[in-house]
Amino acid sequence: MFLKPGFKEEYKRRHAAIFPELKQLLSDTGVRNYSIYLDEETNILFAYQEVEGDAGSQDLGSNPIVQRWWAYMADIMETNPDNSPVSIPIPELFHMD
Repeated sequence: MFLKPGFKEEYKRRHAAIFPELKQLLSDTGVRNYSIYLDEETNILFAYQEVEGDAGSQDLGSNPIVQRWWAYMADIMETNPDNSPVSIPIPELFHMD
């Protein structure tokens, strides 16, 4: 995902006050250990989450709670026409337990 330049603190502020219903939805769908990192040189956001089940947060786009969150974040992130964050799937090239 891509943060617009100059919005690091606003991004942090909004996530510190994440919608309680969004947090519950993620939890109810099995999303755990969810972190988002920022590369400040490129404004690239990297999200990591562990999922119990078959679906992660990227599979919840049709949910009205998620759509409301996307709209709330759209002014500070690069987005698609539906307000979903522009994201690039990256394949795992190495894993060690």
